[in-house]
Amino acid sequence: MLDTTPLTAATDRFADRLRAAPQSRLQQGAAAAALALARDLSVRAQRLDAAGGDGGEPRIMPDAGVFVVADQLTVAAEDLAEALRTAPSRRELDEAVRSVGEAAARARL
Repeated sequence: MLDTTPLTAATDRFADRLRAAPQSRLQQGAAAAALALARDLSVRAQRLDAAGGDGGEPRIMPDAGVFVVADQLTVAAEDLAEALRTAPSRRELDEAVRSVGEAAARARL
């Protein structure tokens, strides 16, 4: 079983910083960076799940607003972590962790 703690820990840190950020900072791009990351992680999870299933088109996470994006990010990361536990891919895990770091840097939180 693949240890997905690096992904969930990095995502939890980023989500906590988003929750603590002022509305102005979220509106200046932090929320957009987080939503893009949440969408990316969600699509990755769906593709891993589809590899053993129906193979349908991934659903895109909706923009539910700047105050919800931290929760969306957490859910997407948990979905990907679960998918990686069932279909382990060290490369996919490393890429996801790197993506979280890059998104957090773009958000400048």
